[in-house]
Amino acid sequence: MRRALVAAAVVALAASAAHAAYEEIAVKDGGTLSGVVRFAGTPPKLDPLPVNKNREVCGEQKPSEALVVGPDRGVRGSVVLIEGIAKGKKATGEVLLDNHRCLFVSHVSALAAGEKARVKNSDAILHNTHGFLGKPTVFNLALPNKDQLVDITRRLTKPGVVRVLCDAHPHMFAWLYVHESPYVAVTDERGGFRIAGVPPGTYRVTMWHEGFRPRGVDKDGRPLYDEPHTITKEVTIAPRATATIDFELR
Repeated sequence: MRRALVAAAVVALAASAAHAAYEEIAVKDGGTLSGVVRFAGTPPKLDPLPVNKNREVCGEQKPSEALVVGPDRGVRGSVVLIEGIAKGKKATGEVLLDNHRCLFVSHVSALAAGEKARVKNSDAILHNTHGFLGKPTVFNLALPNKDQLVDITRRLTKPGVVRVLCDAHPHMFAWLYVHESPYVAVTDERGGFRIAGVPPGTYRVTMWHEGFRPRGVDKDGRPLYDEPHTITKEVTIAPRATATIDFELR
């Protein structure tokens, strides 16, 4: 009897998880969410990051991309996500995380869980691309060859923020934000974002940005910053309409 109850509970949990999974449907009368992330006040000046290996390829130092403020105080590299959409548009994007001139390009990327993602090495030196979801490792890839490409799609199945490091170069770091749905975007050079095909409704919208106030370095010489910054607002998106929401980063 006990085994039967346990088995029934496992089946129920599995069914619940399956029901909770994102479902792709044709979105009728979808709306659009757009806006800008701007920095309020004077942004901190970030020192360049010293390079301690392969300087003949990487150079002596690299700029910190923890905070990049462009025209009209627009903030590049913020992630904006719409929460709680269980059914919606098909994920059509693709993420390529490129080790290029000893930086990760792009520094911040976002995708839906299970969406196509790859890691590439464009440099003629060894890079070791190491992704962490919290403390556990999600992927750990040695890329010794120029133009080497590895698919990591199946390793990004859980929503969350993946911190990416290069084990060979302490100055290199990046972020992959894995969302539960395709309703996520990364701000451009002007701080702008746009998310289309949104089922009409009222949603919580969250802006995430990595920490950018310097906190020294760790034992391996990796730069440390404060905790990531998040802001959440509520927005209503009407059928075939565009809703606008802006955020201020401080």
